[in-house]
Amino acid sequence: MKKIIVTLAVIAVIFIGVMAAGPFYVVDEGEQAVIVQMGKLVNVVTEAGLHFKVPFIDDVVRYPRRIMAMDGEQRSMPTKETQYIWVDVTARWRISDPAKFYESIQTIDAAYAKLSEVVDSEVRTVVAENYLWESVRNSNIIMERSGGLEALGLGENIDPELIQSSIQPETNYEPIAKGRRQLAEEMLARARRMVPEYGIELIDVVIRQIRYSDELTQSVYARMIKERNQIAQAFRSEGEGKKADWQGRMDRERRSILSEAYEKAETVRGEGDAEAARIYAEAYGRDRDFFDFWRAVESYRATMPGFDKTLSTDMEYFKYLYSPTAR
Repeated sequence: MKKIIVTLAVIAVIFIGVMAAGPFYVVDEGEQAVIVQMGKLVNVVTEAGLHFKVPFIDDVVRYPRRIMAMDGEQRSMPTKETQYIWVDVTARWRISDPAKFYESIQTIDAAYAKLSEVVDSEVRTVVAENYLWESVRNSNIIMERSGGLEALGLGENIDPELIQSSIQPETNYEPIAKGRRQLAEEMLARARRMVPEYGIELIDVVIRQIRYSDELTQSVYARMIKERNQIAQAFRSEGEGKKADWQGRMDRERRSILSEAYEKAETVRGEGDAEAARIYAEAYGRDRDFFDFWRAVESYRATMPGFDKTLSTDMEYFKYLYSPTAR
């Protein structure tokens, strides 16, 4: 009897110890796990739920099943024409084969380091194989000058083709053959060939930002300033041409108006002179002596204030002024 009790007690202790060691484990949704016995991988669990493990022997290593993001550091790298630019990329990835992942990398931190190394290497290679404009542009829309100039609000009377013709050929943009989006796809394709051996699936690589180096930035600014100055000069030239055209029209119109006004003035003056001559003739015909007297008085009134010398009063001119009878 005592042996049975001792045996049951030992079994109970063993059971309690096993239960305390945790023979069960839970894999949550969005998780996957690998079972390791004495450092050797023995099983992979991808189904969520309650699972059994051998206490004290099996170790459970959990990995996420969700898509994770790797934010790379901004790095300086040369393009095909040896122009240095700063490139910042980000990548999305997930663990596709937990067994390979555990055997080759084991930890998430190590995976980030490996991905950063692989992606950075391929990004640098792709950038170095292509010209600068392939990295910074996605399309040739910037080369559609006419639409771009009209978008500046040139007005109805300014011809965009005239502005376009004023821009020197050296400032034209080079056409792209690939563009930034296709370069990102090339980076992804190259990097994907490197990561399957680590149990990783690379979902995408996105160029988040490309920034010019300080030297290249100054060159780009100088080019932009030169082009804007050319466009501004074209505006000025167009404006000067319009100004000269309007001034010419105004001068012609002014001369035409003055000519018509002069003609009318001469006509009115002629008619007035004719009317005055008629009146004078009529007045002269009615009373010649009074007419002569009136004309003499009018002449005295006009000329006497301007005399600055002494004249003889015996002159015929003063016959009405000094004659006692005013005749």
